[in-house]
Amino acid sequence: MVEPARRPPGIDLARARILICNDDGINAPGLKLLERVARQLSRDVWVVAPEQEQSGASHSLTLQRPLRVRQVGRRRFAVDGTPTDCVLLALNAVLDDKRPDLMLSGINSGGNMGEDVTYSGTIAAAMEATLLGLKAIALSQHVAEDGPLRWETAEALAPKVLRRLARVAWPRHSFFNVNFPDVPPEKVIGIVAAAQGGRKIGDHLLQRLDPRGRPYYWIGPQRDEARSPAGSDMRAVGEGKVSVTPIFLDLTNRKALSALKKALA
Repeated sequence: MVEPARRPPGIDLARARILICNDDGINAPGLKLLERVARQLSRDVWVVAPEQEQSGASHSLTLQRPLRVRQVGRRRFAVDGTPTDCVLLALNAVLDDKRPDLMLSGINSGGNMGEDVTYSGTIAAAMEATLLGLKAIALSQHVAEDGPLRWETAEALAPKVLRRLARVAWPRHSFFNVNFPDVPPEKVIGIVAAAQGGRKIGDHLLQRLDPRGRPYYWIGPQRDEARSPAGSDMRAVGEGKVSVTPIFLDLTNRKALSALKKALA
């Protein structure tokens, strides 16, 4: 008996239905860029994104009011909620006839590395898709402080990155976090697998006074990649490489769990 040919472990992008979301809003340039990239790979591309910018929204869900979906174009919808809301509504309302094969989030205006993944709405959209059983990739374009965004770098490298990731066996309960470096496309020196680094946003506060003399604060970003360890996403991006990090959604500390079981026995 001849065994049927095994399907490759990845995604057939030419046949894939692709869902796109972000946290910068339906009119963000990074979203429109990602749409162009996705349409190079597939003819079945859908966008469900927030009406307004939701940067820093993390994995928040709207529970205290109803949500509205507004069609803004062919296969393009805006939701008056968070990135997580968008993914939920996309799967359960907008695309309830056929589930997407791949979910892309971004392309974010600014990198999402280190502890950014716990705050980012871009990351949260990919996380929600993963929890709902979809393959997901978050993409971000890093930018140096006060520098212009090099969208041309993400546009030039994203198709290659997505094609490569589409061929791999997708890790269970995981999604990929991609960051493009702040260099011209011709100066990118590779695409590398990297671990999540460590940096803390919000440890720099700016205090100002309002017109009535009362203090207020701006939470400033932490952007010191010089201290990032070798093999991390921040070091890779700082060296002019595209970093790809597999993010695992099971937050259990397995080593601590084993010790805890013995302690509680």
